[in-house]
Amino acid sequence: MLLGITLLSFMTMFVLIYLLCNVYMRSGSSLAMRLKALERPNAERTDIDEELSKSFAQRIVSPIVGTFAKRLAKFAPQGIRKMIEQKISMAGGFNGITADEFLLLCGALGIGLPLLIGIGAILIKAPLNKIIGLGLIGMAVGTYFPFILLQQKIIKRKKSIQKDLPDVLDLLTVSVEAGLGFDGALSKLAEKMKGALVEEFNRVLQEIRMGISRRQSLTSLGVRCDVPDLMLFATSLIQADQLGVSIGNVLRVQSVSMREKRRQRAEEQAMKAPIKMMLPLVLFIFPTIFIVLLGPAIIQVIETFSNR
Repeated sequence: MLLGITLLSFMTMFVLIYLLCNVYMRSGSSLAMRLKALERPNAERTDIDEELSKSFAQRIVSPIVGTFAKRLAKFAPQGIRKMIEQKISMAGGFNGITADEFLLLCGALGIGLPLLIGIGAILIKAPLNKIIGLGLIGMAVGTYFPFILLQQKIIKRKKSIQKDLPDVLDLLTVSVEAGLGFDGALSKLAEKMKGALVEEFNRVLQEIRMGISRRQSLTSLGVRCDVPDLMLFATSLIQADQLGVSIGNVLRVQSVSMREKRRQRAEEQAMKAPIKMMLPLVLFIFPTIFIVLLGPAIIQVIETFSNR
């Protein structure tokens, strides 16, 4: 009974307060109109919608991490930062992070992994010397693991560039011989093909359009990719540009040369295959064959001599 009276009193007071507010808020219609007028320009703005459409990581986490990474990177030597920037450029980017964020990642893994290992070792009641040793190993692994991933991405990108170079040169040769200039051939290349090498040539085209000289752009291309064949191609184009030689002839010669080198590399890999197959043959395949072929005979011989 008391609960029902309490609920009834609460509902009555709620309805009365709601009606009073509804009646007196009509006198504040001018204030409501002003608020609506202020909301109308914001409703037409698209930058707010674009900002709200981003994920929580992009709006909150990424700015905080970027600020913290910049402050932490001030303590890192300039040589290391420059080396990391060069490696990230050679890898074509590392998941969209900068050199400062990469250093922050290395530091976080270098500190976090030993802590996790130490907590686990303490929980299993490991000796102190083992905890310290495992912590040092975890620090080394956590610090250098991002560098290993970055190096693997660089190697993969170099292989992709090496593989696509003859096809890209063929398309550039055909485009130049059809009457296009070198810049137009690069534009046609960006339209027709994809890949790491095409992205690099597209970057060269953008640098040329921004006012950077062709020689400087091609030199940066060779240094950034660090592929010997591509560096040779860039050097040939620079020399042709300086000496006034036809770019079409240079592209044709380089295209034939790159295809010949690719054929030679394929033959070299084919020659190495028997040597690489020798170890698994001796260790795994030959013992299995011997067991299958000689096993029944050995068993039969053993049974024969045991009966005697």
